[in-house]
Amino acid sequence: MRVLGIDPGLRNLGWGVIEVTGAKIVHVANGICHSAPGEAGEGDLALRLVSLYEQLTAVIRTYAPDAAAVEHTFVNKDAVATLKLGQARGIALLVPAQAGITVGEYAPNAVKKTVVGVGHAAKVQVDHMVRLHLPGVQIAGPDAADALAIAICHAHHMQSAGRLAQALKRAAG
Repeated sequence: MRVLGIDPGLRNLGWGVIEVTGAKIVHVANGICHSAPGEAGEGDLALRLVSLYEQLTAVIRTYAPDAAAVEHTFVNKDAVATLKLGQARGIALLVPAQAGITVGEYAPNAVKKTVVGVGHAAKVQVDHMVRLHLPGVQIAGPDAADALAIAICHAHHMQSAGRLAQALKRAAG
């Protein structure tokens, strides 16, 4: 099964694709969709969202994931920035859903707890553990590392859900 992890961001939307076969996880690809501000400042928000949409659509077309996962929005003190991040997150949810892919959602602490073992891990710890899970991986940047962590988290949760369903089936039958 191929899993796409997405770390939403308006300027930098990280993505990572892994292949899951049983308990084995293998890196497929990772990168960052960039939405650069215009020359006069922030640029046209709608055009930036279209850019993210087109880039993420190309990722899905290229790597054909079977499942996707997106990180929940982190709410901070800057309401305007949080709203803009939410719009980028909308693109991150829309594109896989539009392709018929089921999308899981995870809180940042849940991703860190799954990948690192600690819910309040630093970015450098997440990056380190992603590299341990995916030996030899060349990571495009911190946003791509986070996206790979989200994909790994989703893979672990899918495996756990599958084991639970099998156990319930055995108990019932």
